[in-house]
Amino acid sequence: MTGTISPGDPSILGATVTDRGTNFAVSSGGDAVWLCLFDDAGAETRLLLPGREIDVWHGVVDGVRAGTRYGFRVDGPFAPERGRRYNPARLLLDPYARRIVGDVEYCDALLDHDVDDPSRPSALDSAPFVPRSVVVEQPPQATTATAPGPRRPASELVIYEVHVRGFTQSHPDIPAELRGTFAGLAHPAVLDYLTSLGVNAVELLPMHRSVSERELAQRHLTNYWGYNTIGFFAPHNAYSAADRAGRGDESIAEFRHMVDALHGAGIEVILDVVYNHTAEGDDSGPTLCHRGLDNRAYYVLDPDDGSYVDTTGCGNSVAVAHPTTLRMVTDSLRYWASLGVDGFRFDLAPTLARQGTDSARNDWARNDWGGGPFDPTAAFLRVLGQDDVLSRVRLIAEPWDVGRNDSHQLGAFGPEWGEWNDRYRDSVRDFWRSHEGLLAPMARRLTGSADIFGGRRHNPATVIRRRAASINYVTSHDGFTLHDLVSYERKHNADNGSHNSDGTDDNRSWNCGTEGPTDDEAIVALRRRQMRAMLTTLLLSAGTPMLLGGDERGRTQRGNNNAYCQDDETSWFDWTSGDEALVAFTRDLISLRLRHSALCRAAVELSDAPDWFTPDGTPMSDDDWQDEAARSVAWSLRPPQSAGTRTLLATNDFVVLLNSWWRGVDFVLAPVLAQQKWDVVVDTFAPDAPSSIVDSTCHVRPRSIVVLRSVVPRSGG
Repeated sequence: MTGTISPGDPSILGATVTDRGTNFAVSSGGDAVWLCLFDDAGAETRLLLPGREIDVWHGVVDGVRAGTRYGFRVDGPFAPERGRRYNPARLLLDPYARRIVGDVEYCDALLDHDVDDPSRPSALDSAPFVPRSVVVEQPPQATTATAPGPRRPASELVIYEVHVRGFTQSHPDIPAELRGTFAGLAHPAVLDYLTSLGVNAVELLPMHRSVSERELAQRHLTNYWGYNTIGFFAPHNAYSAADRAGRGDESIAEFRHMVDALHGAGIEVILDVVYNHTAEGDDSGPTLCHRGLDNRAYYVLDPDDGSYVDTTGCGNSVAVAHPTTLRMVTDSLRYWASLGVDGFRFDLAPTLARQGTDSARNDWARNDWGGGPFDPTAAFLRVLGQDDVLSRVRLIAEPWDVGRNDSHQLGAFGPEWGEWNDRYRDSVRDFWRSHEGLLAPMARRLTGSADIFGGRRHNPATVIRRRAASINYVTSHDGFTLHDLVSYERKHNADNGSHNSDGTDDNRSWNCGTEGPTDDEAIVALRRRQMRAMLTTLLLSAGTPMLLGGDERGRTQRGNNNAYCQDDETSWFDWTSGDEALVAFTRDLISLRLRHSALCRAAVELSDAPDWFTPDGTPMSDDDWQDEAARSVAWSLRPPQSAGTRTLLATNDFVVLLNSWWRGVDFVLAPVLAQQKWDVVVDTFAPDAPSSIVDSTCHVRPRSIVVLRSVVPRSGG
């Protein structure tokens, strides 16, 4: 291993292969930084980085090429009460590493402090128990982009939330060596399924390099979802078929090929990203990277005692307001965008917009770099809005974090953001389990949630919206699947090893009369009707629908509503079975939405004509909206008058008849509607035996939706 090192280029962080050798640059507030190079036998060579520009240490090492494994060690004061936790006995990952190899082996050597005296640094060497960074050919700031994605208006998206591994791990038409990987997701069998279903965007659960928590490792489980990131530039090794075959240097190319293949099928790629916390946790967690490089720069700390401020529930909060960390996060986002990614869904997004506790400024002296109130003008949000690359990608917020009075920030992000709408989820679930007082909330959710995202209202149902900010969903990876939502009233998480204490107890679910699997045909039929009703609601609503992958097949997790650690048949798709009738029903719904401008829209526009009617055919009054016992309503939809891409779509009118009663209801079409001729295009009670219109009356059976479409399209729509 060469020992020749000279000052390098501090402007590009990470490891960059040059004609002179490899340039290494890393940000650290320590007193000295060693580059640690490892040969094929694992022997370590330490080289002191000779250059320093502010807090960026750098050096060029002759003879080091792609494939070399490396890490860093940092010397400096160890004073946890002041947030300083430097310990040269800790081998640290490069925060900008684009490939990371090896696993974490939990032991006391991963703690930066002495087990018996936390005020003292540990003398144990962590190198035998931690992963390595790997030099790769492509520089961290890649500029060569894949072909552009099929950009659409947000309201014309149908997002499909899916896990790279779980979606492909059991697919019989994917070669075994590709299952569970990026290459598997790019396989023609997968692309054919997605395109035939009609979805045009996939939202992939986290695929950055992550590690499992110590508690899971002790229970022989893994963090399957991946919300425990340690490398923001490196893909997770387990998702690379190339890495599995011993060609780890091809893993980025494999990811890019997946993006290209999805783009070629007309499908956008959105990544679920976790920049709010890291896998290092609190001071009892492993020191793997950021803590040992510069604890005060990367994490939000209490300025009085150096303890970790936690608004994530995961032990730490990333200090995105700090310049070093802000640069790292935005560099990471630009890197993935350069590989063709179309957008990002930000986990626990309010944490990224919490400035210092002093609202006027961030305080260098007190290390006051976050943990304060949510700030819609925070540095991170401003940077995204003005960055030449990031201002052009899709931005989706999970608009809540934990533990603060202002943790729930639905509707508080800027106009360029979409937001997961949990109030939509809750209203739809409650309406279809026949709770009282849901007509007005349901009308708001169906029409774009202008009460949350802005606009004008004359009553709870007539709104105008300028953007499709509401990401509508009924289920997501976090919670019950749609099948389980109608089959369980209680969580069944015993397999997670936490005595069923994990996961929410507020599921807003209804088991239709029996908990779990049943042979009772009446209950099975009712559950299928409930699923069809909620899928129809989702795909008729204004905004941007998100479908949990597998819901269209009736996928079950056997009542587990927190399957984050279940890397097995609990979470994987079962491609050998599934409700093919439900798949066909979902496919038809998506097609109906995307072909008609009245359904495919950001929101419902104001109109002089009434849009909402009682089952008797009279316009809804204020008293009708406030009737707590009402459970049925008719909704009239017309094509928008504005021009744009929707002018290419069909301009039929629609009437949606919703009935969440446990008995059938006769809907009389209002005179203004009875003048037109209508076809029944959806009946969730019995798709193969739909109701009909007789003398301007349509019978809507229990707990179901009937959708009517005008026979003659509207001219000039």
